[in-house]
Amino acid sequence: MSDIMTCMPFGQLMEWVLQEKSGKDTVFGVHRPYTINADHNLTIFERNLETPVGPAAGPHTQLAQNIIASYYAGARFFELKTVQKMDGAELSACVNKPCILADDEGYNCEWSTELTVPDAMSEYIKAWFILHVMAKEFNLGAQDGFQFNISVGYDLEGIKGDKVNTFIDGMMEAKDTAVFQECKKWLLDNADRFHNFTREDIEAIPSNVCNSATISTLHGCPPQEIESIANYLLTEKHLNTFVKCNPTLLGYDFARKTMDEMGYDYMVFGDFHFRDDLQYEDAVPMLTRLMKLSEELGLEFGVKITNTFPVDVTRNELPSEEMYMSGKSLFPLSISLAAKLSEEFAGKLRISYSGGADYYNIDRIVGCGIWPVTMATTLLKAGGYQRFSQVAAKTDGIAPKKWDGIDVDALKKLAADAITDAHHVKNIKPIPNRKSTKEVPLLDCFYAPCAEGCPIHQDIPQYVALTGEGKYKEALEVILEKNALPFITGTLCAHNCMNKCTRNFYEESVNIRGTKLIAAQKGYEELIGQIKAGEPNGKKVAVVGGGPAGIAAAYFLAREGVAVTVFEKEKKAGGVIRYVIPGFRIGDDAIDKDISFIEKMGVKICTNTEITSVAELKAQGYDAVILAIGAGKPGTLKLKKGETVNALKFLRDFKANDGSLDIGKNVVVIGGGNTAMDTARAAKRTKGVEHVYLVYRRTKRYMPAAEDELLEVLEEGVEFKELLSPVSLENGRLICQKMELGQMDASGRAGVTETADVEEVPADTVIVAVGEKLDTDFYTANQIAVDERGRAKVNDKTLETSVSGVYVAGDGAKGAATIVEGIRDAQLAVKDILGKEITRDAAVTGKEADCYAKKGILKHSEEVKTEEERCLTCNKVCENCVDVCPNRANISVKVPGMAMNQVIHVDYMCNECGNCKSFCPYASAPYKDKFTLFANEKDMADSTNDGFVVLDKKAKTCKVRFVGQITDCKADDPADKLYDGLKKLICAVIDDYGYMI
Repeated sequence: MSDIMTCMPFGQLMEWVLQEKSGKDTVFGVHRPYTINADHNLTIFERNLETPVGPAAGPHTQLAQNIIASYYAGARFFELKTVQKMDGAELSACVNKPCILADDEGYNCEWSTELTVPDAMSEYIKAWFILHVMAKEFNLGAQDGFQFNISVGYDLEGIKGDKVNTFIDGMMEAKDTAVFQECKKWLLDNADRFHNFTREDIEAIPSNVCNSATISTLHGCPPQEIESIANYLLTEKHLNTFVKCNPTLLGYDFARKTMDEMGYDYMVFGDFHFRDDLQYEDAVPMLTRLMKLSEELGLEFGVKITNTFPVDVTRNELPSEEMYMSGKSLFPLSISLAAKLSEEFAGKLRISYSGGADYYNIDRIVGCGIWPVTMATTLLKAGGYQRFSQVAAKTDGIAPKKWDGIDVDALKKLAADAITDAHHVKNIKPIPNRKSTKEVPLLDCFYAPCAEGCPIHQDIPQYVALTGEGKYKEALEVILEKNALPFITGTLCAHNCMNKCTRNFYEESVNIRGTKLIAAQKGYEELIGQIKAGEPNGKKVAVVGGGPAGIAAAYFLAREGVAVTVFEKEKKAGGVIRYVIPGFRIGDDAIDKDISFIEKMGVKICTNTEITSVAELKAQGYDAVILAIGAGKPGTLKLKKGETVNALKFLRDFKANDGSLDIGKNVVVIGGGNTAMDTARAAKRTKGVEHVYLVYRRTKRYMPAAEDELLEVLEEGVEFKELLSPVSLENGRLICQKMELGQMDASGRAGVTETADVEEVPADTVIVAVGEKLDTDFYTANQIAVDERGRAKVNDKTLETSVSGVYVAGDGAKGAATIVEGIRDAQLAVKDILGKEITRDAAVTGKEADCYAKKGILKHSEEVKTEEERCLTCNKVCENCVDVCPNRANISVKVPGMAMNQVIHVDYMCNECGNCKSFCPYASAPYKDKFTLFANEKDMADSTNDGFVVLDKKAKTCKVRFVGQITDCKADDPADKLYDGLKKLICAVIDDYGYMI
């Protein structure tokens, strides 16, 4: 794989745009064009501008197709990627790859354009022509409704040198350039192919492409050098000019304090750049002089915020020592600098903005008088360029048609609000890994990561869609196919599915758990009467334990016609859910409804019955026994002095006595898991308790509890005592050793070490929530082999123990498990007992058009009536890698005879930025792992990707690499031995996507 991009000729670009639009109604994979409201056109640099937004100088303005895709989606101001004297292969060799990481806040280690400067100019001029064509031919707007802004750097000598100077002159007046003539000739030669775009329109395309420039300088550039470049561009080139300004102008203390307050305390940066960069006291007089000069010259001048904010690479995030931070964490710094400069200049300094701008703040930014606004990080996330359509619509009509200053007070408020804005503060806990452990297949790769992340692979998009349509009974049927406990899991599930949801890269997960509960509640009455056992098959199975795993096992057994008896030692079935989980989390009615499903199927539930001998049970004629006995031995934490209370005992007593316990005024809970959160919330509700403290040896960020559980605890006033390790309980005080965090490892978990300091926490009662233990004695007493940790030795695929016909499930299998993991265990055991599959996948539903209509559109749960409006139906259309590729190097291909669209990678359009790797739900990088189209045999030889090069389109002869072996292939020859699906894909590319070849 080569990271050197190859520029397409103008004719190929035009064929691509025209054929793709005609055949698929898309342009470079963008599905929805943005239609301009001509009444709200703006003016800047004495030119029209239809929307005040566009792509920032960076990955989205490097190639012509990037600019084309942006325009189609709604962008109109294009800050072209920076050019400088170092370019092409020389620069590319200096940029470590991958160079982009944008799964949450953004980071990059890229520089200026990786093309040669002449090639960059060629790309920009080709895009200039095509945008004029698209505006008229596709009725997207006026042909003069967009603007290009060149970005040049990094020093005056380089800018004045022949290479960059020729670029500037060519962009200011392109009529004599070879590429301008090439583009014009192609259009005139093909004028009869257009419906709306005429020869007169071709002749009218202006040759003065740019009349504005943005100055980009390296960190440490002296103020006099920056001013000299600005003077040169203003006086010698007569260009309207922006000077990029860096948040380092705010000072180290402000930046460090802000990042720490917002949860980015792990972000490492020193004060070097703050000392070495342009200083505020130098910037103000420089900007004052440049404003005066531009006014005298009749030009517009302003600052571009921001340039870059460098941070250290500490966890191998990118293959460099330093990287540039962007996105949601950069916004509070950038907008604070904008507010500071605006106040300094009484709103008279024009600001072009970039730095964490997105859909959720764009209206306030533009409403303050700051525009144009360019973006990068938000476009690198799922939805990609399509996000522009929503952003452009939100800015429609907000700004005055001609800039008239900045509303300083509104901007200061925006800057103050940014520090606490939920869209910009860091999550309390690190983002869970969104990727599966599976490698991406060459074909048929679309799947729903929510379903893959669920231990029982529930058909989530299907039941979310049915619930949204009001088909609650049908939705509940889909759920019950694999999930025996819809009420319990709809309330308490640990929802790993939601951690995997692609929607997290938009704003927040689809509320899958809540949707399940809605389906259960609204579908129950209609469905319960239809629940019945399967046709009797003569088998008889005992289930020991009536908790979640036991109920689930009974459900699947009975549904398949097995005679089932559940033995439960308590008065009622339900296990820890009934007797330990507090009533404010789940009520008995929900538990009873889940149990009613097995009751309807005739399962016999023997309560107040404790089983001690498996052999005696088997002697009663049971074909198999499933042990779902939980992890009943209390976990302990020994203090040097003082006694502690086990969390499960406390929770059981709390529930049995309705919170009427005598545990004092001050309660300390030790632990950081979900049980600790339940314990703290219950303690807060206990009679007489005034303060509840939660003690943990790390910080909230590293607690194992789910983030929603942490937030609930915080909202209820529990006081967190972080970085404390309990030592002893003396005289109503818990004495703790203070800890400190060390460096984070590659997984993002920080080490922790003791300090010499201690802290005392008021404590009448100390409750320990450090995990429960397995009842190893039960296993050994029943001749079940155990491992060194006291767990029953089992077949991992069946959960059968060393005693034939005896299985374990749930907490009792390998220790603490989630409810849905207990259901999974039940399925595995039942499947082995019956020797067949016991669940079936629901058919993939949904329409492609509906999937594409949701792409790029940000909506929180409170903005929709049902979660079906937000579910992206990834098992129907995924295409994350297509969306997020700035260069459009991943292409969705419709193949005749194949139900699912296929994704191929186009080698010559890729620079190995690595962004698709972050968003592919597989443990893969599509730019390396998807079937690849090569431009020629040399490129193929330089790569290890499986893929193909077309040698003769008409004859459909190709050279193909498959599983590492290169062979010649005639794609439409049925006798050829190449994998049939790949031949179909290659034929589809040749027949229907020939513009790519």
